[in-house]
Amino acid sequence: MLQLENVNTHYGLVQALRNVSFSVIQGQVVSIIGSNGAGKTTTLNTISGVFQCSSGTIQFLGRRIDRMPPHQIVELGLIQVPEGRLLFPYMTVSENLELGAFAREARKELKASYETVFELFPILEQRKFQLAGTLSGGEQQMLAIGRGLMAKPKLLMLDEPSIGLGPLIVEQVFQTIKEINQRGISVLLVEQDVFQSLAIAHRACVLENGAIVLEGDGKEVLNNPQVKEAYMGI
Repeated sequence: MLQLENVNTHYGLVQALRNVSFSVIQGQVVSIIGSNGAGKTTTLNTISGVFQCSSGTIQFLGRRIDRMPPHQIVELGLIQVPEGRLLFPYMTVSENLELGAFAREARKELKASYETVFELFPILEQRKFQLAGTLSGGEQQMLAIGRGLMAKPKLLMLDEPSIGLGPLIVEQVFQTIKEINQRGISVLLVEQDVFQSLAIAHRACVLENGAIVLEGDGKEVLNNPQVKEAYMGI
């Protein structure tokens, strides 16, 4: 479904990604873990076209996308939910959701998409006329994910969805990610909660200094002694 081959990305003279190669098979949850500054967000931003790779190729559903602008990538069904939510705080919940469906195909299914989001996040239906900036942190994260779902993703990329949230809300977020995947949407997940991230992943990659140093089945990576020591303090 998604294939990166020897992708390199630079910020000016600084190389942020080094020959990154991995794939996402349809129906999978793939997790990328790594320390702060390892290049996780840069990887997602390069895939979504926010940054252009210096070399290498990115293909999505058989089409090369590494020279496409972000809006065209979105129209293919490759959707990113950014770190920090980046909502429109002075617009309502409903208005934020509607903005997620700006692509032509997504707008055709606006009503059905609202129903899907409100089914996954009933609290958002109760809050639909409330300004997004007045929601709790957990509700804002639900709204950010819901806005991504309004775009009718084939592959949903989530960047640190649990950051800044309490343990009970984190548990709910990961349960929702599993449910989204069970509805047929593939997921590429960047997440600071290594245990939760690997526990739901079909496959996982460990990124260090812009390069993938370990890749494998999610549970195999979770049980890797080096991963336990470096990322879980075990």
